[in-house]
Amino acid sequence: MLGASGAVGQELLQLLEERRFPVGELRLLASARSAGQTCQWNGQTLIVQEVTASAFEGVDLVLASAGGSVSKQWREAIVAAGAVMVDNSSAFRMEDGVPLVVPEVNPDAAFAHNGVIANPNCTTILLTLALAPLAARRPMQRVVVSTYQSASGAGARAMDELKDLSRAVLDGEAPKSEVLPHSLAFNLFLHNSPLQSNSYCEEEMKMVNETRKIMGLPDLRFTATCVRVPVLRAHSEAVNVEFAESFPVQEARELLAAAPGVELLEDPVNNRFPMPTDVTGRDPVVVGRIRQDISEDKALEFWLCGDQIRKGAALNAIQIAELLLPVA
Repeated sequence: MLGASGAVGQELLQLLEERRFPVGELRLLASARSAGQTCQWNGQTLIVQEVTASAFEGVDLVLASAGGSVSKQWREAIVAAGAVMVDNSSAFRMEDGVPLVVPEVNPDAAFAHNGVIANPNCTTILLTLALAPLAARRPMQRVVVSTYQSASGAGARAMDELKDLSRAVLDGEAPKSEVLPHSLAFNLFLHNSPLQSNSYCEEEMKMVNETRKIMGLPDLRFTATCVRVPVLRAHSEAVNVEFAESFPVQEARELLAAAPGVELLEDPVNNRFPMPTDVTGRDPVVVGRIRQDISEDKALEFWLCGDQIRKGAALNAIQIAELLLPVA
């Protein structure tokens, strides 16, 4: 495993244990700076090793969550050793020949790899789980999404900073952010990934391009606005989907309730729909407030929440790896 010390890496270790993933030997690999550190896993004390080309010898699977530059650096050595890398960075997602996989949506794509399988962006994973069962019933024509992304999407340090700066504001101090470009304490801001030439930020274009690739819809009309919000963990999304024909709300509700990896939460009497606290530390993407778009009779709107670290990153990577396990 590359990147065991980060938020996603820690979740990967927990899930390997929880899901009883068959592990003969688990190697924790990192830079020389982190080598020698210890980690408790499944009743064992594991020592972090410095990553070298020889460290991949005899390895079948590499779960990489150390960032795109690290994944690019060691890709050749991993593939040469005969291992498969499930990579959590954005380094290879749009590369031809590299499958981009959400197991509940396009599992067969995982088997067309050449040594590397890409784990999609967190918001894309959560979204496609909800889009797939609907698109399988009626063709999609356009998707409009606004995301409400928690601090966890920026890593463990951002989560700690949100806690610290929230305390500072409550104590009457001026919050000063060092991890994120602006303080998230009682605040929100548009996603700060680099703006592209079309005035969309990188995060927004990840959603556009990755959704098209996963769904096999290269010409799907799609627009996104991504916002960072003062939530510790779990992302939310407001979704509007236009279909080729009208889509009865009750039919959509039944499809989503039965979809793998999706849970329905709708209590209109009490105005109770999914919240980040409903999904924190849990596997399902929770969907609710499914309704007819009053401005377009062929469009539906809904709201979803999902744990960014869990299904939005670590769990999806583990599920990809589980696809590759030999069938007994």
